[in-house]
Amino acid sequence: MTFRKYLVLVGVAVFAATGDSLISRGMKQVGAVSLHRLPDIILVVLDPGVALGVLFLLAFFACYMTALSWADLTYVLPATSISYILLTLIAKFFLHETISLSRWLGIVLISAGVGFVTGGPALTYRSHPDSAECLTASVSTRLER
Repeated sequence: MTFRKYLVLVGVAVFAATGDSLISRGMKQVGAVSLHRLPDIILVVLDPGVALGVLFLLAFFACYMTALSWADLTYVLPATSISYILLTLIAKFFLHETISLSRWLGIVLISAGVGFVTGGPALTYRSHPDSAECLTASVSTRLER
């Protein structure tokens, strides 16, 4: 994998963790909202913290789509799950949330599982049932010319 691809995966993890934590912080400042009052939810986006969080999540989504354009979902999602660790550290030290031992253990287990999943290839090649027919037809057409 190239340096750029690693950078995209790091971007996915960092932008997701940062965006989620900014939205969490902004929502704690704004207070409770209800799905029954749609205008309130729309106005919440005007809060600077929430708006910045949304921008970070848009950057996450752009990086995520980029990564999915060259790798399988089963590779991208686990490879970027480092964001769980980043998000937990942000929640602990910047949002001052209490993280229980069971949550820390869960994050460690998820991270260990990621190591197993990302050991495989980034992209799996599947043969389509009709791919041999399509290839044969394409070669035959070119040979006839």
